[in-house]
Amino acid sequence: MTAIQLLACAGLIVGTFLLLGLKPVEFTDSLFALLLRPERSIREDIKASAGRKKPGPLRREIVEVQAVLDMTGRGKRFSMVCAASLALFCVGGSLAILLGNFFLAPVMAVGFMFLPFWYVKLTACHYKRDISAELETALSVITTAYLRTEDIVTAVEENITYLNPPVSKVFREFLMQIKLVNPDIEAALKAMQGRIDNEVFGDWCDALSDCQHDRSLKTTLTPIVAKLSDMRNVNAELEYMIAEPRKEFLIMVILVVGNIPLMYLLNQDWYYVLMHTPLGQIILAVTAAVIFISASFVVKLTRPIEYRR
Repeated sequence: MTAIQLLACAGLIVGTFLLLGLKPVEFTDSLFALLLRPERSIREDIKASAGRKKPGPLRREIVEVQAVLDMTGRGKRFSMVCAASLALFCVGGSLAILLGNFFLAPVMAVGFMFLPFWYVKLTACHYKRDISAELETALSVITTAYLRTEDIVTAVEENITYLNPPVSKVFREFLMQIKLVNPDIEAALKAMQGRIDNEVFGDWCDALSDCQHDRSLKTTLTPIVAKLSDMRNVNAELEYMIAEPRKEFLIMVILVVGNIPLMYLLNQDWYYVLMHTPLGQIILAVTAAVIFISASFVVKLTRPIEYRR
């Protein structure tokens, strides 16, 4: 009976979208934009500017994920992440209702809603690692060509065909700005510096900008490029260390959740108490809440350490 009601509810929602001509992505964009809308009162503005009012967990996660996507060049995917979050919100609540545990429904719904945001934050380090690897190759070949020609535009033109996205796109935009917009190389280097969130790349652009005034400074470029290799080795070790707490957390979650079907095999009376009595359902809801809260801390505390100037 519950499954039929859920199907009817899903059909009602789909029918409403069709009748109103709404697209799921547009709906989620409007919904999350409403959540991100700042407070209008002067008192709230004063508290926010003074740092006395912190944003809520959902607003904070949305802002952080939006910043991560913009930083990694995937800003257009924010709508898809929001749509997936809203869909998982419905899935989590529906699963709890199908289990007959209404105490678990809000916990599952909210916990599942945060899963896409946590996934984006966890994959950001892998995306930046791939960017660093491609950036190491690009800066190496361009620096070698620049030391020979002493002309950054010529050096980039000679090697642009050997670069891969998204690094190649950054250097193509650099060439386009030089040739079609503004021939000022320093301004183009400054603009290019902000397109990739990498501190070594920022150092390289600054050193290259200094070389436009004093060509003898070009010898500083090679040590800067060498930093990328050192950072890659250090980050590989750090990534292994960071992965261990995540692995242990996943193992513990599997053990906790796996005890439920195991209890059905070992003692069906205990399983009935856990699944079909108010006390057991509250215990399941509290356990699920602890798992999701712990997951948020694991994601927050196992971020990779980055080089800073």
